Amino acid sequence: MRKASVDRKTRETEISVSLDLDGTGKYDIQTGVGFLDHMLESFSKHSSIDLKVRAKGDTHIDFHHTTEDTGIVIGLAMAKALGDWKGIRRFGHAVIPMDETLTRCAVDASARPYLIWKVAFSRPKLGEMDTELFKEWFQALAQNAGLTLHIENLYGENNHHIAESCFKACARALREAFEPDPRQLGQSPSVKGSLGS
Repeated sequence: MRKASVDRKTRETEISVSLDLDGTGKYDIQTGVGFLDHMLESFSKHSSIDLKVRAKGDTHIDFHHTTEDTGIVIGLAMAKALGDWKGIRRFGHAVIPMDETLTRCAVDASARPYLIWKVAFSRPKLGEMDTELFKEWFQALAQNAGLTLHIENLYGENNHHIAESCFKACARALREAFEPDPRQLGQSPSVKGSLGS
C-alpha cells in the first residue's frame, strides 16, 4: 500500500496532503489559488496518483509561499509513500502535446534531487498567479520527493498550454517511474544496492 499523509505548518502556510501512488487519479484539491488547483487536478489525473490537498497560506501577500510549500508537502508525501524505493522502474519520460505546445519531461526517481527547467513564459501572470512560481513548485517537488527532474518546453505560444503541459508531462513521467517493475520487485533499481547514496 503505497499511501502517505503529511501535514506541515509554518508561520506562512498550513498544508495537509494525502496521496496514493497506486490510485486512479482521483483528486480533491483546495489551495486557495485557483490556477494551482487546476494544475494539481491535471497532475493527479494524468499521473493516476490519488491526491488530496488542503492548503491555507498568506495569499493576501502573494501566492509564493502557498505554491512552494504545496510542492514541498506533496514531495514529502511521495517520498514517504515510496518507502525503501525498491521495485520501481525508477526512470520515466513523456512528451506531451497541447494544441500548439510541446513539452517533454524526464525523471529519475533516485533520491538525488535536481531540477533542470527550460521553460519560458511571455506573460508574467496567468490569472492572478505569477508564472515564475511554476518553477518554484517543481523545484520544491524535486527536492522533497528526491527526483532528478528535467522539464523542457520545446515550443508553444499560449502560456496556459505551456504551464499545463509541464504538469501533464511530469505526471506521465512519474507514473512510469513510480510503477512497480515486475522483473525487479524487492530489488533496488541501482547497482549501488540502494538509492540516494
